[in-house]
Amino acid sequence: MANFIRCLNLTRSLAATPINFRFYSSDSTPSGVPYKSLKSKDVMSPVSVPSSADVVVIGGGIIGCSTLYHLTKLGCTNVILLEKDQLTAGTTWHTAGLIWRLRPSDTDIQILNHTRHLLNDVLEKETGVHPGWINNGGLFIANSKERMNEYKRLMTIGKAFGIESHVLSPSETKKLYPLMNTEDLYGTLYSPGDGTVDPAGFCVSLVRAATKSGAKVIEKCAVTGIDVIENEFGTKKINAIHTTSGTVKSNCVVNCTGVWAPYIGQMAGVKVPLIAMKHAYVVTNRIEGIQNMPNVRDHDLSVYLRLQGDALSVGGYETNPIFWENVEKNFAFGLFELDWNVFGTHIEKSMHRLPALEFTGIKSTVCGPESFTPDHKPLLGEDPIVRGFYHGCGFNSLGMNAGGGSGRELAKWIIKGRPELDMYGYDIRRFYEKMTDNK
Repeated sequence: MANFIRCLNLTRSLAATPINFRFYSSDSTPSGVPYKSLKSKDVMSPVSVPSSADVVVIGGGIIGCSTLYHLTKLGCTNVILLEKDQLTAGTTWHTAGLIWRLRPSDTDIQILNHTRHLLNDVLEKETGVHPGWINNGGLFIANSKERMNEYKRLMTIGKAFGIESHVLSPSETKKLYPLMNTEDLYGTLYSPGDGTVDPAGFCVSLVRAATKSGAKVIEKCAVTGIDVIENEFGTKKINAIHTTSGTVKSNCVVNCTGVWAPYIGQMAGVKVPLIAMKHAYVVTNRIEGIQNMPNVRDHDLSVYLRLQGDALSVGGYETNPIFWENVEKNFAFGLFELDWNVFGTHIEKSMHRLPALEFTGIKSTVCGPESFTPDHKPLLGEDPIVRGFYHGCGFNSLGMNAGGGSGRELAKWIIKGRPELDMYGYDIRRFYEKMTDNK
């Protein structure tokens, strides 16, 4: 069992020595997500698949499940979701599950707000399945006057979309979050409607509603090839999807496979400009007084504190991330060994913001794959080279938060020919073809 101060001391010692040492070991700090996964031995590979479908969604993570759900809401019920392993098995199952709603872009705000709307107002009433939503609020930390001014702008734009938020002084922040160090703060932005979600619960509720409307979800069924035909005018189109259990004739496929999206793209001759990285957080032991506290995001320190019952999940974004260069095609419900050399930067910063962490034990580590794009924006929309090939990937660790709204817009893109929101910043066409070789 490790604690934060021990990990910090270890990180400092590692920085001073050239050896490639790993603190992690099976008898010290185990890896493991802080909630139950959907992994089961009872799911078997299908004997066959439907001969045809109007739309085939590939990937059973949050984006695939959300797209499937919203397609059925638009009346498209002859739709299939194919998952090579089991639902959530890729990156969704280990996500931290943070739900924020305030962003600098009005499109982003509407995307995120729809996710929260599904969780808070829709899915449980529709399906009887609790989506794992906890409304504990969110708190953005301002360490400078410039950051505080940015948060004030977020509050203003949020009001236009009915999102309640409040600018708090350091003393007001201390009253809301007594364990926090507020001595160096300019203030905070508090959004009481934000919260957290269990990824398995969210996906199960979406799938329950979609299958109730006629959609089919097929697990343990890997895609092995995609047929593309070219007409007399030179236009390339999707024609069929081959799987380990048979072939599905379809003119529309949606690539929602996250880290594995480039593999699916190659099958259709499509380039997918994303790269896989290792992304991590740690789960603490019990912290007295942390119950019911809001989630915290400190953009200047690049760390977050996610409420986990009577404990926290602590993570952030590193300046020296580790790339997963050789992505394993059959990787499922897997985690990596945490590299304290890289993650150590979050230890010191999180202890600064929450001094109680100094003597708090670390219960488990969670280090899994995430996909990132060159401009830190998702990849959505129809590919400009192959008609009927849609992208729904590259979410830069924001998939759970943006999944509800992105699935809605992607479904409209497929059925109506265009999204409702201004999705230029998400559109795959923003990347010139010769800039998408991942070189």
